[in-house]
Amino acid sequence: MTKLINDRYLRALFKEPVDCTPVWMMRQAGRYLPEYKAIRAEAGDFMSLCKNADLACEVTLQPLRRFDLDAAILFSDILTIPDAMGLGLYFEAGEGPKFKRPITSKMDVEKIGLPCPEGPLQYVMNAVRTIRKNLQGRVPLIGFSGSPWTLATYMVEGGSSKAFTKIKKMMYADPKTLHLLLDKLAESVIEYLNAQIKAGAQAVMIFDTWGGILTPRDYNDFSLQYMQKIVEGLLRENEGIRVPVTLFTKNGGMWLEKIAATGCDCVGLDWTIDIKEAKSRIGDKVALQGNMDPSILYADPQRIEEEVGAILQGFGGGSGHVFNLGHGIHLDVPPENAGVFVDAVHRLSKKNQ
Repeated sequence: MTKLINDRYLRALFKEPVDCTPVWMMRQAGRYLPEYKAIRAEAGDFMSLCKNADLACEVTLQPLRRFDLDAAILFSDILTIPDAMGLGLYFEAGEGPKFKRPITSKMDVEKIGLPCPEGPLQYVMNAVRTIRKNLQGRVPLIGFSGSPWTLATYMVEGGSSKAFTKIKKMMYADPKTLHLLLDKLAESVIEYLNAQIKAGAQAVMIFDTWGGILTPRDYNDFSLQYMQKIVEGLLRENEGIRVPVTLFTKNGGMWLEKIAATGCDCVGLDWTIDIKEAKSRIGDKVALQGNMDPSILYADPQRIEEEVGAILQGFGGGSGHVFNLGHGIHLDVPPENAGVFVDAVHRLSKKNQ
């Protein structure tokens, strides 16, 4: 077991003292980097890149060569589980992910099984093992999954959606079928994340990208309860070290207390809530991750630094904050602006510790 050289990220998640606020970016390995585009072209298509452990490792490490980041995140996709369930994932240029065989009925749900993490999903575990080996203890490796609700939206809609009419029709007209699907997905996510942890992930994160489209009651019933089931089923220690879990619901600011009560270690925040308010509500219970608007990275360096300073001031002193964007970095952000952001977090936060 390689000792971590930089463990700021893990320490902050456990609200332990740090010398400065750790920072990483959602989608930090991706399309805004020219070196990523070169590897993507070499791979041929997105899923081929995900399924090649050496190439997935290379793109995971690329942002760490450019920026002084405090964590690496597995390069993969949230739709790996539905793909392994046989739904036929493919990507249309300019339209995002689609499924050849979407879920339309109870019979469809009953037919799908739980994919073995070391079977159809072994390529993800191979990527985790390869990345962890090549990191050589530089920073922790984050594994991840989509939440059951978010995965279900893609599986029922057949791809991305703006109105979510198909899954909401199932939710209201045939809730038993949707609960059956969500329960299967929760079991699959537990197995999937635990396998990532065994393969070398030192922290895990659950992305509930579409939880914020639900009413408060429906959020509890169709999203949060299944994330809580996952948290309760996760390995919380591996290699003799605690493994923290972060939950992130986009547009979930109204439900922070309920998210914090799941037993997670950290709650991710998007940019629609003030971090000072979030800390006053749940900061004594969990760490907070976030929450700069990714679009700030289009601004000049001074404006980026002002925003970083404002968020740090809002959080206040002490540990328990992992600085991040409120969602993924945009594909047309200049890489040098991301560098300004990362450096500003470290430099300005040293005054607050």
